[in-house]
This record gives sequence, structure tokens and C-alpha cells, in this order.
Amino acid sequence: MTTAKREISVIVNGLRHSVLVEPRMLLSDMLRQELGLTGTHVGCEHGVCGACTILLNGRSARSCLTLAVQADNAEIETVEGQGTIEDLGRAQRAFRDHHGLQCGFCTPGFIMTITDILRNHAPSSDDEIREALSGNICRCTGYEHIVDAVRELVREKEARP
Repeated sequence: MTTAKREISVIVNGLRHSVLVEPRMLLSDMLRQELGLTGTHVGCEHGVCGACTILLNGRSARSCLTLAVQADNAEIETVEGQGTIEDLGRAQRAFRDHHGLQCGFCTPGFIMTITDILRNHAPSSDDEIREALSGNICRCTGYEHIVDAVRELVREKEARP
């Protein structure tokens, strides 16, 4: 039995897209396969590792657990919308400056989680930063450099008028 595709409309990184998707297509697959945004990584496919984290209507979400049809008329931000090689975003610069990555597989999910943290939360201690990052798994680093990067970003945010 063939399932009819459905047209959905999404705004991704500020650009509107109309996409034909099967009802069972995951948002991560739509971003990667239909829109060519391969920065959103798929790790565990169970929502545990955080590699697929994107912002859905301004809040972090696991794109491997979200159906593309659920994102109809939504605003999505992916790591591609955070900066470019020539002009890194704030979280990307902090990761670079504090050596917060090694292999880089988990980095896009961390960057999106950190973006959510900076916009919607105010961690005031390293323990709170670690708690806010606890949904993202890195198998390479000891997390210390990642916490250092977030700490710097929180301080920058607090210093702004």
C-alpha cells in the first residue's frame, strides 16, 4: 500500500520551503535528504544522543523523533543557520576558541542546544550548564571545554546591556 505524500510548508533558517513528504518521514530525513542540510546529524535515532537537535519554533527538539508533517507551518533553525566558515556564529566561535570539539559529530546538536540555552535559559553555575547540556552526548571530549564555551557565552550575555 502506497501512502500519499503531503505538501508541507516550513521556514528553515529564514527561507520558506514547500516540501512533499511521506507522512512517516522524519524531520531529520527531510532536512538532510529533501533540503540538503546535512549539518543535522543522526546518531542514535532514539532521541538520546542529541546529535539531531534543531530549533523548532525557537525551542530545541530532536529531529529524529519528529515527523516532518508535524513541522508543517513551523520555523526551524539548523546549524547551517548559525554561521558560515567565514563568519562563525557566537556558539560556534566559543566552541572553536575553547576547543569544545574533537571529531565534530555531536557538535551541531550541541550548538543548537546552546543556542536554545542562551535564548531561553539563564544557567548561573557550571552544574546548571551541565544539566542544560545533559541531553547531548559527546564520546570524544570530557565536556570541560564545552562547559567552558557555554560559560563564556553566558558571561557575554550577562555583560550586554
